[in-house]
Amino acid sequence: MNASWFGLGEVLDSHARTRGREVALVCGAQRLTWAEVAARTDALAGILAARGVGPGDRVLWLGQNCHRVVEALFAAARLGAVLCPANWRSSVDELRSVIDDADARVVLWQEEEIGATVAAARTGDGLWIRHDGEYESLLGSAPPVALAPVDPTTPVLMLYTAAFDGHPNGALLSQTALLAQTTTLRLLEGVGAGEVFLNSGPLFHIGTLRRTLAVAHAGGRNVMVRRPDTTEMCRLVDAERCTSAFLQRPTQEQMVAVAGGHDLTSLCTPPGPPGWDELVTVVKDGRVRSGYGQTEVAGVVTFAMPDRPTVGGVPGPLADVQVLDPDGTPVAVGETGEITVRGPMVMTGYHRRPELTAHRQRHGRHHTGDLGRREPDGSISFVGPLQHMIKSGGENIYPAEVEAALRRHPDVARAAVIGLPDPSWGQRVLAVVVAAPGRAPDPDALIEHCRGELAGYKRPRAVEFVDALPDGPTDYSVDYGALDVRFGGGGYPGSG
Repeated sequence: MNASWFGLGEVLDSHARTRGREVALVCGAQRLTWAEVAARTDALAGILAARGVGPGDRVLWLGQNCHRVVEALFAAARLGAVLCPANWRSSVDELRSVIDDADARVVLWQEEEIGATVAAARTGDGLWIRHDGEYESLLGSAPPVALAPVDPTTPVLMLYTAAFDGHPNGALLSQTALLAQTTTLRLLEGVGAGEVFLNSGPLFHIGTLRRTLAVAHAGGRNVMVRRPDTTEMCRLVDAERCTSAFLQRPTQEQMVAVAGGHDLTSLCTPPGPPGWDELVTVVKDGRVRSGYGQTEVAGVVTFAMPDRPTVGGVPGPLADVQVLDPDGTPVAVGETGEITVRGPMVMTGYHRRPELTAHRQRHGRHHTGDLGRREPDGSISFVGPLQHMIKSGGENIYPAEVEAALRRHPDVARAAVIGLPDPSWGQRVLAVVVAAPGRAPDPDALIEHCRGELAGYKRPRAVEFVDALPDGPTDYSVDYGALDVRFGGGGYPGSG
């Protein structure tokens, strides 16, 4: 074994030695110490190995939040395998697509609540083990297994993230990438051994999972809630004295309504909705806040620092974040381009997508597919997703930047920007706008508004009004192709 290798297995072994009696995972009636988690992980690794799971093989998780997700990830790390927690909220067709694409050797699935959907989506020849069924009895009879050293730079986690065309792509993250992210969170956001994290967000999403792993890396305690059940969440915060949680504002509002006599003061959060601040411990100042990130970089790569007022986010200590033009050249301060990242947290690639992997890793950097702006203070502001680029008079125009400017006008509810062929300029910008309720925007006023926010070549030359924008393949996205057909868009760079 390479003496420089350090991965999730080494984290687990260290905690089992030094924190063996401390509680690591709470899930329902289960309260598992670090020593017990290590023993259960080794047993699961033995079960998987006996069923042919080895380096590079996928283990698919079709279930809700559970301590067994963490055990399965550690077991995959032991074997050099890849755990894929799938979105249990998916439709039958969506789930079947993931099952087919992942081509897992073993599937760990759940009967309670989601069993009918899973059964309808079931396909392939992999071995299926019900985690809320025979899983525990199998652990008790697991054979001992001799484990070979595993290179931590190889993939251990696969998370599906939809591309703009709606096709699911499995981003492959290594143990090194995950530990680079968790180390950053420990350094900047102060995640320590005393943290008790309520896992109320989905573990198939990097937003929750990165915090789960940071708490585990630090030797803290992860408290699992199967899905957002606000009454149960209030009980767990009180009983386990949770210090942090993955919470959206609607969930906070529901917790306020059902908190009853539960003591939530152990929970440290920013200010929240009405009634929230009186229930928890509010932390207003001195906090590092997560900024820009995505699944492909194992979480977040920019942060808002309390001691450094910035427009955007400052790159973390292990991330080289640059904003590039389409040729791979860094843009000037104040200009917009694609956010790119280089560093240990970047994915190794997409599962079975060599062409997409090569495209996203061109210029020796990970291209995020998102637009950003380099600010004068060195920070980076997220602008929006990179859709098809418009080119007018030799200048690059990104629709997301123009759309953001239009949405800042009080008469605009939604906006989309397309390019119209132009014999002189190549393309000209057309804005397609949905008016805000009760408003009647003036096209010239919207164009003039953009003149004050954008360079002249970026502003729309015309405005069309619609009742609604056509929906794209992902939530809150727009079908730009449909707009092109309706309004005569075309002539985009690279479109032939």
